[in-house]
Amino acid sequence: MWFGKADALVQCMSTISDEGLSYIYIGGSQSEGHFSLTNEAYSMFSHTNPLHLDVFPSVARFEWEVVAMTSALLGSKETASGGQVCGNMTSGGTESILLAVKSSRDYMKVKKGISKPEMIISESTHSAYDKAAQYFNIKLWRVPVNKEFQADVKGIRRFINGNTILIVGSAPGFPHGIIDPIEELGELASSFGICFHVDLCLGGFVLPFARKLGYPIPPFDFSVEGVTSISADVHKYGLAPKGTSVVLYRNHEIRKHQFVAVTEWSGGLYVSPTIAGSRPGGLIAGAWAAMMSLGQEGYLENTREIMEVSKRIQKGIKDIPELYIVGRPDMTIVAFGSNDINIFEVNDIMSSKGWHLNALQKPSSIHICVTLQHVPIVEDFLRDLRESVKTVKENPGPISGGLAPVYGAAEKMPDRGTVHELLVSYMDGTC
Repeated sequence: MWFGKADALVQCMSTISDEGLSYIYIGGSQSEGHFSLTNEAYSMFSHTNPLHLDVFPSVARFEWEVVAMTSALLGSKETASGGQVCGNMTSGGTESILLAVKSSRDYMKVKKGISKPEMIISESTHSAYDKAAQYFNIKLWRVPVNKEFQADVKGIRRFINGNTILIVGSAPGFPHGIIDPIEELGELASSFGICFHVDLCLGGFVLPFARKLGYPIPPFDFSVEGVTSISADVHKYGLAPKGTSVVLYRNHEIRKHQFVAVTEWSGGLYVSPTIAGSRPGGLIAGAWAAMMSLGQEGYLENTREIMEVSKRIQKGIKDIPELYIVGRPDMTIVAFGSNDINIFEVNDIMSSKGWHLNALQKPSSIHICVTLQHVPIVEDFLRDLRESVKTVKENPGPISGGLAPVYGAAEKMPDRGTVHELLVSYMDGTC
């Protein structure tokens, strides 16, 4: 319907670009600076496809260098890594996770003969692992977190059996921004001879630099014994175009189970490294340009800014008596709830003021994911939050068009099957 309506399309795009600060990681406007650089890199290689390595060798080189730079950030140069860390670029964190789970499943089938695979994750672990379990016919166990909202190592230990192929730790977890005990989980995986994936989709381009800045960041990468794979999104804090992530493996023996090779197709011999066959070379070029442009110093300065804003937000929330912070955030996600007022009603009012926060459950809470977009407006956020809490306290009850009743009811429904059906019906009606 957009043919011949370029002006309307541009207007729509400008409207969309102004929304959702928590989902825009790059600072500044879309027409200048880093945005302009990555967009230009994308446009130069938008016609390329790394499936055809012989035709587009430059894009293959870009991917190799993005993977090499990312793995170096995440422990590949440490002696404990074994010196064989390898990987590929993907379309995002979910694909990176899907590939890591699939590779772990097939690797463990060869290594241990496991034909009825099981995977163990925490309640706070990303829903992409549920998707992987459904796609690859893996039995999934979700274990409650401990009192610090971290993965419960003892709880996970109780679910390990002869069919376990994989356990997962997050650094940090998406809901609360808290790093799981990666070293303890690594020891657990090593003792049972199973795979261990670390989800660094959020933290991959922050934690290495936060550590350099002196923040007390616990071990989280291939320097930890037992870690067999890692996912890290370049399109989040790596500030690359949307649709770029990296999946890494400790060695080639594990990664080879990611590939699909076909020998009997009449179209010829075929091999593909990721879920997609054809892939957008422009996105790979954009990611390479982002990393080369920013460099270590650029990422270090960005991390300094967002970590400082995260701490200011935490202090501001603590100064609001009606609110509490969920756990002890390690990075740039700050989750908060309330024992006095309906936190989802606060979220609705914040939404009406232009803030886009995530509604959470177990416990009822909301979170802000701090990006460079928030750096110049942190005091605006805290002011609006104080005003929203005051409004809800003085005038409790849902606002017109708000989602507080939906979130509140969904969390309390004992029949999760009904909630599942509602989610599926909602998606079926919106796409």
